[in-house]
Amino acid sequence: MLSARRVWCHARRKDARASGGASRLRNQVHFLIMRASGRDALRGRALAAFSAAHSPMARTPRVSETPATALLKARGIAFTEHPYPYLEHGGAQHSAEVLGLDPFHVVKTLIMQDEKGAPLIVLMHGNRSVSTRNLARQTGAKSIEPCKPEVANRHSGYFVGGTSPFGTRRRMPVYVEQAILDLERIWINGGRRGYLVGIAPHVLRDLLEATPVQCAGDL
Repeated sequence: MLSARRVWCHARRKDARASGGASRLRNQVHFLIMRASGRDALRGRALAAFSAAHSPMARTPRVSETPATALLKARGIAFTEHPYPYLEHGGAQHSAEVLGLDPFHVVKTLIMQDEKGAPLIVLMHGNRSVSTRNLARQTGAKSIEPCKPEVANRHSGYFVGGTSPFGTRRRMPVYVEQAILDLERIWINGGRRGYLVGIAPHVLRDLLEATPVQCAGDL
């Protein structure tokens, strides 16, 4: 018969083995849970990154509405949005280069005035200048000259570099170079620096009642 001490020692060893096994089991379970959680977290981050990279918003940055785009939407006119990094004094040639467009199809909006100070809008190819002498002769004015930036801003309601012919603060007569109307599609400022909208040229006549002129000159 085993002595009481031997029985007690045997029971302690058995308990210790059982306790050690349970501890190892708990550690293994904890390790597996943590590894699975890590995989899930990594998978979640990967899915989030993939969704962000392939969402329409990632491909086409959203631009807040301007008076120009508000008018186009109100009239049901389809247009595409083309934001780009704005460059001071970069002009239409810069936007065309950045967006990969033909500058002949990028239209610049110029605020000018006649000899009486009456403002007017001139729409010209991005890689052409305006012959103010020819423009004056075709509009019946004695002379035409560009407005100073602060005057242009006051007439249009836009900052120079972000002037759109749509949604101007003051209603002004609009003159467009004839060849612009013959293009299939044009890109013109949407009312913000670093932001063009793509439209059909007939919108210039239908919405702005633009008068065709021939006053393009070399830059």
